[in-house]
Amino acid sequence: MVGIIPMASSIRPSLSTLRFAGASRLGLSLASFTPRRLACFHLASAVPQSQSFGLKASKLLRGDGKTIGVAAGGNAAQASTTATPENVLEWVKQDKRRLLHVVYRVGDLDRTIKFYTECLGMKLLRKRDIPEERYTNAFLGYGPEDSHFVIELTYNYGVDKYDIGTAFGHFGIAVDDVAKTVELVKAKGGKVTREPGPVKGGNTVIAFVEDPDGYKFELLERGPTPEPLCQVMLRVGDLDRSITFYEKAFGMELLRKRDNPEYKYTIAMLGYGPEDKNAVLELTYNYGVTEYDKGNAYAQIAVGTDDVYKTAEAIKLCGGKITREPGPLPGINTKITACLDPDGWKSVFVDNVDFLKELE
Repeated sequence: MVGIIPMASSIRPSLSTLRFAGASRLGLSLASFTPRRLACFHLASAVPQSQSFGLKASKLLRGDGKTIGVAAGGNAAQASTTATPENVLEWVKQDKRRLLHVVYRVGDLDRTIKFYTECLGMKLLRKRDIPEERYTNAFLGYGPEDSHFVIELTYNYGVDKYDIGTAFGHFGIAVDDVAKTVELVKAKGGKVTREPGPVKGGNTVIAFVEDPDGYKFELLERGPTPEPLCQVMLRVGDLDRSITFYEKAFGMELLRKRDNPEYKYTIAMLGYGPEDKNAVLELTYNYGVTEYDKGNAYAQIAVGTDDVYKTAEAIKLCGGKITREPGPLPGINTKITACLDPDGWKSVFVDNVDFLKELE
C-alpha cells in the first residue's frame, strides 16, 4: 500500500443514487452527447447557492480542514438577477469555492479500481450502476468527499478504450516515499514512465506512472498532507490568458509560475489554497503550441460555489462559454452550471449546500 497519510473518512451514501427521468451525466456517458441529456449532470458535480433569504447555517470543509461557511435557505431556487458586472466579479473573490472531483472515462472499471486501491492507496468511496443508461460510476480518493478532492471514474458499457489526446497532462499524488510506491506499482504490473529522482532544476523527488488506461500520475515526495490527490495538469495555448480567466472567473489564486526556457515550457499553479494543503490546477504552456487534441477520455473538474447563477454571470463576463445554464437538475433541487474555459476545458460548478445534502 502507498504510504499516504490522508484524513480520517466516513463514507456516506450519495444523493446521486436517486433516479430521475431522462437523467444522465453530461460528459460521462457516450450517449450524453445527445441534446436530450445536455441538461443532466452527475450530482456530485453540483454545488450549492447561498442567498440571503432566511438562511440556515451549514458548513463545508476545505482540504486544509478549515470550515467554509455556506447557507441553506428555503428559497434556494431563486437566481441572482440583480447583480451588476462589477459586483459579480468582486463577489467571485469572496465566494466559498473548493475543487470537488475530477471526472474521466475508463475501459475496465474493476481493473482501474484495483490499481488505484492496491498501488496508489486510494479508497473506493462509492459505486453505482445505471443499467438503463448503460454506465457505471465509481468515486475514489483519500478521504470523504465533503473535505477532499476525489476521482470520479465512468465506465460506459461496451467501451474498453478511449483517446486521452495530447492536451491532458497528468494527475499529481503526494506520497511519503516515491521509490517504495514505484516498486509497488512495478510489482503489480504497472507501467513506470519516469524513475524516481529529483525534478529537473529542483530537489523534489518525483516519478511518473501510468494506470491501465494510460492516464499519467506524477508521484511527488512530500510529508503528511490533508490532500494527497493534489494536482490536475492541463495544457493550454495561452498561459497568461488562462491565468487571467481562472483568477477572475473561477476566483483562483495564482500560487506560483515558473518558466523553463531550457525545456521550452512554462507552468502556472492555481487553486483555492496552498499547494501542500489543497488540490491545485497546474496549467502548462509549451512554447509555440496553441492547440491540442483533447481526445474523448478526460471529462471535467467539479467546483463548489455558493451561487451558480452569479458564477455563470462571471464566467460570461470573463469570456468563458456556458454549456449548461445555471439552475436545478430535473427532478431534484441540486443547482449546477457548466462552462468551457478559453481552451475548451470543461468545468461544472455545484451549489455548496446542495452538495452537502447529497452527501448526507
